[in-house]
Amino acid sequence: MNGMIAGIVAYVLVQFLIGMWVSRRIKTQADFLIAGRSLGLGLVSFSVFATFFGAEAIVGTAGSVYEKGLAGGRTDPFGYAVAMIVFGALFAAPLWQRGLVTFGDLFRQRYSPAVEKLVVLVLLPGSLFWAAAQVRAFGQIVSAASGAHLTFAIMLAAVVVVAYSVLGGLLADAWTDVIQGIAVIVGLIVLAAAVAGALGGVGPSLANVPAERLQPLDIEQGGVIGFIEGLAIPICGTIVAVELISRTLGARTAAVGARGAIIGGVIYLAVALLPLYLGLVGPQLIDKLDEAEQIVPRLAEAHLPGLLYVLFAGAVISAVLSTVDTVLLASAGQVSRNLIEPMRSGLDDAGRLMQTRMTLVVLAAVALAIAFGATRVKDVVETASAAGSAGVLVVLLFALFTNRGGSQAAIATTLVGAAGWLVFRVLLEGEGAYVAALAASLVTYLAVSAVTKR
Repeated sequence: MNGMIAGIVAYVLVQFLIGMWVSRRIKTQADFLIAGRSLGLGLVSFSVFATFFGAEAIVGTAGSVYEKGLAGGRTDPFGYAVAMIVFGALFAAPLWQRGLVTFGDLFRQRYSPAVEKLVVLVLLPGSLFWAAAQVRAFGQIVSAASGAHLTFAIMLAAVVVVAYSVLGGLLADAWTDVIQGIAVIVGLIVLAAAVAGALGGVGPSLANVPAERLQPLDIEQGGVIGFIEGLAIPICGTIVAVELISRTLGARTAAVGARGAIIGGVIYLAVALLPLYLGLVGPQLIDKLDEAEQIVPRLAEAHLPGLLYVLFAGAVISAVLSTVDTVLLASAGQVSRNLIEPMRSGLDDAGRLMQTRMTLVVLAAVALAIAFGATRVKDVVETASAAGSAGVLVVLLFALFTNRGGSQAAIATTLVGAAGWLVFRVLLEGEGAYVAALAASLVTYLAVSAVTKR
């Protein structure tokens, strides 16, 4: 057993023990899904940060910046960080105050069970593909670093996540997110320090970056429409992400949930500056990579000896696990509570808890199957997330902040947002399709609510 495998086994054992410890406090479905509303500010903040700081935030951000300069970081980290801060400032407290257990509960309260089920179904594919992408990323990292077969590594990821998530629910996820978040931060600092040292320090390395790579906006690359689209998808899609919402619903108070999301966004942006730095200065050490996203692994391999390389690989694995466990837990909660539970009357607390745990196992199996069968999961993730979120965001805004419109308006808007994005994507070939879907969703809600009001 080499050092990498031994480290992974030890890391897995720690996660599992945390799940066992926390499981003693899980008695009801609400305990499992929102930690009995017991999370303090530190747990909420770190959990929000770790949930979104996955493989794409490290490998994807650095690769995009390596290829395009600062403009490559427009979507990640800046778009996602802004989304978390906006969510905390405007949405977290109103959602918490409604006493929700899942995001889907809001649409049953405000509209009808039909809207509740439709929203859950529309958002589910994006979550599953996102989880699959993280599971596959875990497998690729472990396989490359240890020599283990990719199939074994992917299976290991699924088993680890299911083990501690099924046992401890959101509370276990929150505590493991703290461990995983610390590992990510330390690992990235170590790599950034090694790279800066190889280039004579942070100042000299940045001074040698060509001026054209230091343009953060660079609207000319995709035009104004492309610039707006590139920010709209991560911001709007993240605001309705069930994994973010579940974290703030588990907060001790509405204020803790709101502040936790904002602080989590700030931490996300601060830590993401490290892979952004690596992407900016990377060409000075490794020029003309065929695959830009290989820049971080290549830098780690070249500049981190022995144990430090193991530490960095563990940090990336931590980032992956902290994302996939949250996605599966939040999705399982919605499927179990908002889709299955209404069809099974008479379940007590123990029955609902068991049903939610079994749903998590099933969704993990689906994500595992997708991870095995996909080769370019990232593209499908972006497609599923964008298609589902446009209409849901418009419905959310009217649900939380107005009394306008009813079930018919919400159903029509959700469907138009999803179908409209696909149509606009084909017609516009990706230019402004999401913004067009948002506009179509808004017009639909206003029109249908006006007609049905009469």
